[in-house]
Amino acid sequence: MATPALATVVLDCSDAHELAAFYAELLGWPITAREPDWVLLRDPHGGTGLACQAEAGYVPPAWPERPGAQQKMLHLDFQVTDLAASSARAVAAGAAPYDIQPQEDVRVLRDPAGHPFCLFLH
Repeated sequence: MATPALATVVLDCSDAHELAAFYAELLGWPITAREPDWVLLRDPHGGTGLACQAEAGYVPPAWPERPGAQQKMLHLDFQVTDLAASSARAVAAGAAPYDIQPQEDVRVLRDPAGHPFCLFLH
């Protein structure tokens, strides 16, 4: 039996092209495929890709989680060597920081679709 390989993580959103443009800018990854409601980015160094898929009725998750609010299903962690510069780059690309920051060596931000993601120091 062959072992599956994780090829792509897919993020639901209301606008796949907007969200893909954000992650392409943040990560420096090329967009390798486009459809009306789906966009694929690939790491130029190999590894798992990232896709954005538009869904009717998409509701952004709340963070921190709270009862009765849309819960997140996952979040992305990005390892960085300069937290301040990486945070500034993310904000310039369209991210927004949360008021609550749980640790000094981690920054929690939300992408344009409202998904929380973390930048953390190596």
